[in-house]
Amino acid sequence: MAAPMLDTLDQQLIDMLSRDARVSNRKIAGELGVTEGTVRGRIKRLQQDGLIAFTAITGFEMGKRARLAFINVQADVDKVREVAQAISDLTPINAVLITMGQFNITAMCLVDELDALVEIASDQIVTIDGVHHVETSIAVKTVKYNARMAKITRPMEIVDED
Repeated sequence: MAAPMLDTLDQQLIDMLSRDARVSNRKIAGELGVTEGTVRGRIKRLQQDGLIAFTAITGFEMGKRARLAFINVQADVDKVREVAQAISDLTPINAVLITMGQFNITAMCLVDELDALVEIASDQIVTIDGVHHVETSIAVKTVKYNARMAKITRPMEIVDED
C-alpha cells in the first residue's frame, strides 16, 4: 500500500487539530484561508484513511494504582513479526514495537498489580511459539509523558447503570 499523500493544507490542518482537537471548522477555515466545507471534507478524508482519529486521552491517574509496564522479548528472528502480532492480540497490551538490540520486541501496558504483569509476561507471552526470553520493567515515576506521541490507556469497562 502506497504512503498517503499529504499536501501542505493537510499538514496544516493536522497541526492545528493536534494542538486542539476541539477547534471549530470555522476557525480552522479562517486561519488557513479555505472554506468550512473544505475543512470538513479534508477531516473526513483523513479520518477515513486512518491518518487521524479523535479521542479523549486519560492520564495514568485514572487507574487506581496504574503503572506503566514494559515487557522486553527475545524472539526467533524469523518469527519476530508473528510473535509481535500474537502479543498485540493480548487484551492488556497497549503497544508493541519491533526493536533492535538485545530484545527484538518491546510491549507496553498498564497494570494495577504486579500479579497482572506476571500473568501477561510469564503465563501468556513466554508461551508464544518463538519466544526465548522475557524481561519486565515497571515505571515507578513518570518524569515526562507526551500523550500526543504515545497514547497508553487501559481498556475501559462499561458500567451498566440500569
